Amino acid sequence: MPDGILVWVYWLIGLSLVTYLSVYIVRRYREYAFAALTGFFIIYLGASQILATRIIVFDLGLVTFFAPASVFVYPFTAQVIDMINEVYGERMTYVAILIAFATQILLMIFLAIGNTLAPAPFFGYEEAWQNIFALSLRITAASWMAFLIAANLDAYIFARLKRRFLRQEEAFSGNALVNPYVWLRSSASDAINLTLDSLIFVTLAFSGVAPLLPLIIGQIVAKNIIGFLDNPWFVWYKSMLRKEEAGLEVA
Repeated sequence: MPDGILVWVYWLIGLSLVTYLSVYIVRRYREYAFAALTGFFIIYLGASQILATRIIVFDLGLVTFFAPASVFVYPFTAQVIDMINEVYGERMTYVAILIAFATQILLMIFLAIGNTLAPAPFFGYEEAWQNIFALSLRITAASWMAFLIAANLDAYIFARLKRRFLRQEEAFSGNALVNPYVWLRSSASDAINLTLDSLIFVTLAFSGVAPLLPLIIGQIVAKNIIGFLDNPWFVWYKSMLRKEEAGLEVA
């Protein structure tokens, strides 16, 4: 199987697995679900910090962009923010964002500790390690500001749109899969999150290191494509939760 196709296979499997597990845990173990969703959030965010140090080619066929490899993972954080917000509300979403932010501070501290330790004389990759992870410290710091601003704005917009269209969403005939108001709040909040994050992150992380405009354009386009593609999984998540809620009402 070609590498390009394999990436999307992994992407589909990973996103489907996390979405299904999230619904299962929320349904069966509601008291533990917030911790589980926050854990998924932290994994996505931590992986994004590491993958952001590698610039990849994002080939759309007709046009090619350059972007950090994290574009395949980071949009999942926007989905998890929506998933937490949907079940636990705006306030608990801010708590999850704060917890995730604290873990990234620890990540940077641990990397700094590792970089100050003397390498073994037979370790032949010290220069490459320092080049990559010295940059990752800057990338992590840059992501702090981008993440805090964009993620909190995502939570705010999602909650406001949910309240604004609550009656229309409840009155809409049909399930969540075809409810335009469910798609609207997920798509709009994620698009603003991912676009703003890209602008702030690339500017702070790669200024003076790499050409900014191609990276900003590439990251905005790539992240929003991935973010748009993963919206059906949030709607699926909402649809499965709604079936559970309907079952409880009947019971």
